[in-house]
Amino acid sequence: MRIAKEDVDVKMEIPGAVIRLRKDFGDATGLGKMSGEYFSLSAGVDTTPLFIGLEGNLCQCPHWGFVLQGQITTTDAAGTQETVKANDLFYWPPGHNVKVDADAEIIMFSPQEKHCHVIDHMIEKVKG
Repeated sequence: MRIAKEDVDVKMEIPGAVIRLRKDFGDATGLGKMSGEYFSLSAGVDTTPLFIGLEGNLCQCPHWGFVLQGQITTTDAAGTQETVKANDLFYWPPGHNVKVDADAEIIMFSPQEKHCHVIDHMIEKVKG
């Protein structure tokens, strides 16, 4: 799920402040500690080979985030693609791969234990 900044409902606006709110933007029930993450990614990065061996060969960790710059496309198990770009908020549910379309910087929040498992798996894949 992605939403452009302009499409997030303005709930309050006063001089010097605009508050935008999107309800039901994912569910963190029972996910434990969360980690804050800042990723710098180059165009062409594709997680597909790095996720081989994980359940469904996909990242099974949900992520909530914001795209500072660039463009990224996710693909889920059904083959559905979604593209996020600069100034988009996003929620990536479990079961996705990521391809970086243009150099990107993103901020994400993820369940710490689940995402550390995925990152450790990627580190082992890179070591070969």
